Amino acid sequence: MKAVALKAQPRNLQGKQNAGRLRRGGAVPGIVYGADQAAQLVQLNEHDLLLFLKGHTSEHFLVDLTVEGSKPCKALIKEIQRHPVSGRIEHVDFNSISMTRKLRVEVPVKLIGEPVGVAQQGGVLDHIMRAILVECLPADIPEQLTLDVSALNIGQRLSVADVPVDKNKLTVLSAADQPVAAVAAPRAEEEVAPTAAEAAAAAEPEVLTAKKPEEGEAGAAGEGKEEGKKEAGKKEAGKPAAAEKGKEEAKKK
Repeated sequence: MKAVALKAQPRNLQGKQNAGRLRRGGAVPGIVYGADQAAQLVQLNEHDLLLFLKGHTSEHFLVDLTVEGSKPCKALIKEIQRHPVSGRIEHVDFNSISMTRKLRVEVPVKLIGEPVGVAQQGGVLDHIMRAILVECLPADIPEQLTLDVSALNIGQRLSVADVPVDKNKLTVLSAADQPVAAVAAPRAEEEVAPTAAEAAAAAEPEVLTAKKPEEGEAGAAGEGKEEGKKEAGKKEAGKPAAAEKGKEEAKKK
């Protein structure tokens, strides 16, 4: 991998509020880590950084980093943090490296070709593993690895061992049997037909029944009826007595 020149400025302030001010001003906060030196806070022009990244398929690549006021150094972009919603770059981490010391780095895997299982058999291509871990010198880091999947039929797959690498420069550390790509059969949506009983139940109209009185309500209603009967009996019993009393009054007169 050929190193690409990138410029940065030193950053004296840290913290969320200061980082927010930098972003609003069109800058991206960052940090440079080094095995033989203290971490250095930096800031980069956001527009220049976006143009820098535009021509690369991977975010992990070698740069000739020049921090204003310091000597240029070889560095590897370790991590680019992005906003979860907008995708805007929020922070960049660099690792200062030695060109004579081997590194462990993840290299993206790009699938090329259209599988037979997709084009002729209606299958679905599944990109399972998108990067593999390798060890190599910084100058030998590939920007990406390619894997041809055009010969895959439904039910077949390719693993890490099938990814072509230059074994004189790269040592693959990912497990050789880990699947990278596979072609699966299309998933048919099954529709379960309703049974005859379920269909009949669905066709019957809903019957609304009157609400049954609760136990307390039923007791209260029964007690009300009994009280009514007792009052009616008292009234009927009082009628003959009132008639006799009227007759006695008439004789006296």
